[in-house]
Amino acid sequence: MSRTEGSPFAPHTAEEVDEMLSAVGADDEEELFDIPESVRFDGEFDIDPRGEREIREELGRTLGRNDDLTEFLGRGHYDHYVPSLVDHVADRQEFLTSYTQYQPELTQGFLQVLFEYQSMLVELTGLEVANCSMHDAATALGEAATLADRVRGTSGHRVLVPDLLREGCRSVLENYADGAGLAVESYPTDDANADVEALSESVDEEVVMLYAENPTVRGTIEERLGELGELADANDAMFVLGTDPVALSVLSRPADVGVDVVVGDAATLGMPTSYGMGLGLFATREEFLRQVPGRLVGASEDSAEKRTYTLTLQTREQHIRRERATSNICTNQAWVALRTAMHAASLGASGLVDLATDCIELPLELAERLDAIDGIEAPVHDRHHFREFVARTDRSAHAIREALEGEGFAIHALDDDHVQICVTETNAGAVDDLVAAVEEVAA
Repeated sequence: MSRTEGSPFAPHTAEEVDEMLSAVGADDEEELFDIPESVRFDGEFDIDPRGEREIREELGRTLGRNDDLTEFLGRGHYDHYVPSLVDHVADRQEFLTSYTQYQPELTQGFLQVLFEYQSMLVELTGLEVANCSMHDAATALGEAATLADRVRGTSGHRVLVPDLLREGCRSVLENYADGAGLAVESYPTDDANADVEALSESVDEEVVMLYAENPTVRGTIEERLGELGELADANDAMFVLGTDPVALSVLSRPADVGVDVVVGDAATLGMPTSYGMGLGLFATREEFLRQVPGRLVGASEDSAEKRTYTLTLQTREQHIRRERATSNICTNQAWVALRTAMHAASLGASGLVDLATDCIELPLELAERLDAIDGIEAPVHDRHHFREFVARTDRSAHAIREALEGEGFAIHALDDDHVQICVTETNAGAVDDLVAAVEEVAA
């Protein structure tokens, strides 16, 4: 590894480098890195130069090896039709080439869209402050936990989450909690809703955050959010709700049931199924304004008294004042937030409600049809559902999942007896074929 003397990115003299190496007890810069030989760059990429046509052909062959399945998958990742308008406008160069909008005089258009995104979330949640984008739902939940810890400040270390919380989401939360000295604990659910009676026996003054989801990971509508909010408030705990913008258009506003922070994936609008990539939704009460992680866009006026937009209150971020940062988030999902705002604006209020209504009616109709098949009980939970539901099978759920893959469909197998199926407007046209396939494989 060569010295970086004279580099514009590491402008250190040889003497300065030697002084720093001496301070950390290293003989040279190579000792600062532990890179296995198997992945160490040897100066050659071993990529033969090819033309555009050859590369497109190779990519086509590679992608052609993917299974061609109609997905009825959900559990946190949802597919809704994204209008072509979103692609065409979001692909403009001033949006694609913009990173973080530090220079407001150059990025007024982008900043205005992010301001509108925040305004939409404020209207949907009833809370006064919305972040203009975070990584994903899991990191938003982690940030909510550390915010709760900062607000409580003096005591408490318990974070309570439902026992049905997705493993990946819980893992990210535990990473955040570990650094803050918090303990993540599960509370029981009853028929895929919070068991409020059992939970009330567990909540005490050591609880800093109580988390619930609506809809839940099994697609059920949480029916006792108000009681959960009262329980959290009685113990001075922060009440955090996981949800998404489509569901918020028809469910009770979180602020009306005592929610302090709303998290979730806002990319249910604006992005097709992206297999992990999302947009962290984060909205909270105004009293926590200076504790909000990530970025906020504010509206003001310039010297000519024209309405302008700018990033504001950035002292919360590590790139401004590290010693007082409330979050380690530096990059963000601004381009995805821009797409979400465009999608929501193109739908309008009535269009968003129509989409949410489909998410209620489609799974209800599909569950009724599957329930009529011998060996299938659907839905398992005696609740209202949104997008998805769980069904019980007499035959092995894993065997049914594999058999349906052979028929061209993808569903979740939760255990030996239960499958989970998600239906939205994008796969509704394949419902008849799915039902016919289930009739065949469930026999």
